[in-house]
Amino acid sequence: MLVRGSAVDHDGAGIVRPSPPRAPRPASLRWDRSPGQRRAGTTMAPAASRLRTEAALAALPRRALAHYLLLLRLYPVLAKAASSGILSALGNLLAQTIEKKRRKDSQNLDLSGPLRYAVYGFLVTGPLSHYFYLFMEHWIPPEVPLARVKRLLLDRFVFAPAFLLLFFLIMNLLEGKDANTSAAKIRRSFWPALRTNWQMWTPLQFINISYVPVQFRVLFANLAALFWYAYLACLGK
Repeated sequence: MLVRGSAVDHDGAGIVRPSPPRAPRPASLRWDRSPGQRRAGTTMAPAASRLRTEAALAALPRRALAHYLLLLRLYPVLAKAASSGILSALGNLLAQTIEKKRRKDSQNLDLSGPLRYAVYGFLVTGPLSHYFYLFMEHWIPPEVPLARVKRLLLDRFVFAPAFLLLFFLIMNLLEGKDANTSAAKIRRSFWPALRTNWQMWTPLQFINISYVPVQFRVLFANLAALFWYAYLACLGK
C-alpha cells in the first residue's frame, strides 16, 4: 500500500509502517544554495588539485629512488652504466659553465663534450666500476685482516692510475686526435691529474669502500665524480 506523499510498507501483521524520514541533502549538493555557497564550492576544487599536485611532487624523490632500486636489482650493470653516463655528462656541462664564466665567454656550450662523457660513462665507467667493486669484495673479503687498508691501497695504486690512463686514451680517441697529439696530451696531463686524484679521492674512496654497501658504491663514486670530471674537462682544455 502506498500513501500519497510518503512511502510505507506492511509487516506480516498488516500494520502500515511509515518509512524513516530521509536525511537532508548537504548544502554542497543542493541546487538552491546561495551564490556565495556555490562560489565557495567551486574554489575548493582548484585548491584540492593544487594539494594533490604538491603531494605528487613531494613523492617524486621517493618514487625515483624506488624505481632506481628496482632497476639496480633487476639490471645492476645497466642501471650503474646509465647513472654513470648521465652524471659524467653533467660533470662536463658543469666544467664548461665554470670555464665560460671565468673567461666571460659569450659562445654557446659545446654539446659534443657532454655526449663524449656520456658515452664514456655508459660504456666504461659504470660497467668497469661495477665489476671492480665485486672483484674487490671477492678477492679481499671483510674478514681479512686490514681489509679496508688493503682495498684502499689496491684502488689507489692499481685501479686509479690504470683507470685514469684509460680515460685519457678513450677521450682522445673520441675527440679524433692522432697518436702523437694524444701521447703529448697524456704526458702533459696524466701526472697532475693523478696527484689530484690521490688528494681528492683517497678519503672519498675510503668511505666508499669501508661504509657504503657494494650495490651503491658506483652511485656514490658517480656523485663525487660529478666534480672530478669537471676538473678533468678543465684540465683537458
